[in-house]
Amino acid sequence: MDVMKELSKIGIVPVIAINDAADAIPMAKALIEGGLPAAEVTFRTPCAAEAIKAMADAFPEMIVGAGTVLTTEQVDRAVAAGAKFIVSPGLNPTTVKYCQEIGVPVCPGTANPSDIELALSLGLKSVKFFPAEAAGGLKYIKSIAAPYGDVTFMPTGGVNEKNLLDYLSFNKILCCGGTWMVPGDAVKAKDWDRVKALTASAVQLMLGLEIAHVGINSSDEAEAMDTATKLCKLLGWTMKVGNSSIFAGTGIEVMKTPFRGTKGHIGIKTNFIERAKAYMERQGFEFDESSANVKDGQLKAIYFKDEIGGFAIHLVQK
Repeated sequence: MDVMKELSKIGIVPVIAINDAADAIPMAKALIEGGLPAAEVTFRTPCAAEAIKAMADAFPEMIVGAGTVLTTEQVDRAVAAGAKFIVSPGLNPTTVKYCQEIGVPVCPGTANPSDIELALSLGLKSVKFFPAEAAGGLKYIKSIAAPYGDVTFMPTGGVNEKNLLDYLSFNKILCCGGTWMVPGDAVKAKDWDRVKALTASAVQLMLGLEIAHVGINSSDEAEAMDTATKLCKLLGWTMKVGNSSIFAGTGIEVMKTPFRGTKGHIGIKTNFIERAKAYMERQGFEFDESSANVKDGQLKAIYFKDEIGGFAIHLVQK
C-alpha cells in the first residue's frame, strides 16, 4: 500500500492526542463512521503507543500513524504498535534515515526552503509543513513550492474548516492535518457522537457534493425538444440545444436518444473527484472504470456501476 497516496485520497488526517488508552477504539470508530479512516496519534502522551495498537488491531483498514515522533526509539515503539506512517514536527536526518531503513513511510516537518532541500537530499517527496498558519500559511507554501516541482505538502497547525478548501485546492497539497473534528472538550466528555458529526461535516465540506444536473432520457429528438420546451416555459428557463441533448436551464439535461440509466442520469459535482470516489468506494459503492473521463491525466467524470432509482449516477469535477 502506498500510504501517502491513500492519505491523499482521504484528504484530511485527524491529529489526535489520547490521554486515556480506553478512548482509542471509540474515537477511531467515530472517525471511521464520520468518513475519515485515518489518524495521526501524537507521541505527546504516555499511552500513545497503546492507543495506536488498540486502533490498529480493532480497525486494520484504518491508516493509523504516529505523530510528534522525535527519536528512533519512538519510531520502534510506534511501528511495533502498528503505526503505518511516521510524522515529526521537524526534520531530523537520523530519524528519517532510520524510518527509511526499516521501510516505514515518514513525513518530517518543514518550514522553509532549506528544510525542503534537506528532505529532497534524503530522497523524500512528501513533507509536513508545520506550523502551517504560523509559518505563513498557503500563501507562503505557494511562494516556496515552485522550485520543488515533485514535492507535496501536508500542512498541519492552524488548518480548520475556514481554510481547508483553500489548502486542498492547491495541487501540491497532499492532504491536511487537523484537530477541529476532535476537540478536547468532546474527547474529555467521551462525546463520540459529536466527534463523528464533526468528522462527517469536515468530509462534506471537503467534498462539496451537489447535484450538477438531472438527465432525462427521451426516445427521440422530437420528444426531447417537447420536454425541454415545456420545462423552459414552465420555469422561465433558457434552452440550450447540443448535439446529443438539450439543456433546460443548467439543471436538467434532456437526452435526444436513450442514454445511460433506465430513466436517465444524475450528475453529482464535487470539489475533489478522486477523494469523492475513494470516499464512496469506502461506503461500498462501485464505479464503472471504463466510463472514466480523463483529461491531462486528471479524472473529470466517472459513472457508478449500479443505478439508483432507475438513474445512472456519475461524479463530475467542479
